[in-house]
Amino acid sequence: MQLNSFLFSTKSRTNTALLLGRITTGFLMVKLHGWGKLMAGTERWEGLGSTLAEAIGLDFMSIPLGFMASFAESIAAVLIILGLTTRPAAFLLAFTMLVASFKKLEGGLKAAELPLLFLTLSLIILLCGAGKYSLDHRIFGRKK
Repeated sequence: MQLNSFLFSTKSRTNTALLLGRITTGFLMVKLHGWGKLMAGTERWEGLGSTLAEAIGLDFMSIPLGFMASFAESIAAVLIILGLTTRPAAFLLAFTMLVASFKKLEGGLKAAELPLLFLTLSLIILLCGAGKYSLDHRIFGRKK
């Protein structure tokens, strides 16, 4: 590929932007939020899952729901970086950030800023897919 077509081709710019967005979103999520929660164990998971468990009236589900939030912020974030099962991983992260946004909105919009940004980035990745520079494209031959 010629440098000129790489720099000025709309497709190349779009795929490069998707790669940059995936790497940035996934790395920041797993490094600053997800890995510590995943490794913290059941006590932390119970606290994380309690918001959704209470909202749906199933308090006994707080540990599994907290684990799923930790999973989304760590393992799904790594999958987003790699561009592997990108849309399902982005869906999990977007859902987690939606719940976190509602919880943080109790403290005002400023308190919910970070989960809202991650929600928006996750939705962009969900809607656009992984792009050409991804394992999804390499394995399945399409944006997934």
